[in-house]
Amino acid sequence: MLTYDLIVIGFGKAGKTLAGKLASAGKKVALIERSKAMYGGTCINIGCIPTKTLLVAAEKDLSFEEVIATKNTIISRLNGKNYATVAGTGVDIFDAEAHFLSNKVIEIQAGDEKQELTAETIVINTGAVSNVLPIPGLATSKNVFDSTGIQNLDKLPEKLGVLGGGNIGLEFAGLYNKLGSKVTVLDALDTFLPRAEPSIAALAKQYMEEDGIELLQNIRTTEIKNDGDQVLVVTENETYRFDALLYATGRKPNVEPLQLENTDIELTERGAIKVDKHCQTNVPGVFAVGDVNGGPQFTYISLDDFRVVYSYLAGDGSYTLEDRLNVPNTMFITPALSQVGLTESQAADLKLPYAVKEILVAAMPRGHVNGDLRGAFKAVVNT
Repeated sequence: MLTYDLIVIGFGKAGKTLAGKLASAGKKVALIERSKAMYGGTCINIGCIPTKTLLVAAEKDLSFEEVIATKNTIISRLNGKNYATVAGTGVDIFDAEAHFLSNKVIEIQAGDEKQELTAETIVINTGAVSNVLPIPGLATSKNVFDSTGIQNLDKLPEKLGVLGGGNIGLEFAGLYNKLGSKVTVLDALDTFLPRAEPSIAALAKQYMEEDGIELLQNIRTTEIKNDGDQVLVVTENETYRFDALLYATGRKPNVEPLQLENTDIELTERGAIKVDKHCQTNVPGVFAVGDVNGGPQFTYISLDDFRVVYSYLAGDGSYTLEDRLNVPNTMFITPALSQVGLTESQAADLKLPYAVKEILVAAMPRGHVNGDLRGAFKAVVNT
């Protein structure tokens, strides 16, 4: 059995940063990653960076094949750089599957080879995976893709269906619309972007529809099947036909491969690893960071989880999750939709005194400089 000061499972933002930081300080560190394609984590390989690369490339006069090739070139370079950076700090990197045998013992497997590792400090950084709803045919029909697969198509679909109207679904709807697909979004919710300010959400919907994206609410999908190479989405009232279908029905913490039943580690009701304000599980010395602990699924949240754990392990533990307030987020539709803090309805529900100001982008110099007058700013200010 190999003994380490720290074992990190998963090459995501928090885990890789913590591994490199502690290895540089002289600790003996192991980092386990089951897929070489994921060196650097979700953001680098299948999330923020590739999708934004595709968005930028889509604005240029490039063929679909050239757009995909541009994305692949950039991701390959960043993937390799992430590996080299972490390896350069002295971290032992294992390309292997990992699961728990007990609270502090990890078994890794690469091919037929197995090995056991142990450490007093273990950090789980396994991210999230697509949530596959129990819709008949969703998991078995061809030309049905998750948010990773849709980035690697061989050809541009003439008609693309998007199942789900959240951030991922709407971003890909906008992207493929720019690339030239006819896009239809099928959303089970009866309200478009229910967590956004209603006036801002209404503008976002208006702009997407003006760009040619079909947005349908209150759609109940009962079956997905194929007719030749096409995908049929059967709903309660109608059947929709597409060349490809993206299911963007959320992501869930990636805990199943870990075999946590061999440990005392507890999960939340939503299937995330339960942590305290230091990102520590109920097992002392075992931490969960990033998407797997059920927090907001953004790479900067994962990086902040690193700060929390590093403060606990190498500092005085004074920086905790309780210090994380008013996390901003952006949806990269066109124009981009960003928000931070409370909405007006949330402020009202809390009975806070507040004032509201809303300004159209058309009333600001920047919109005229950019040549795009779409959009609005709304501020809800605690008085």
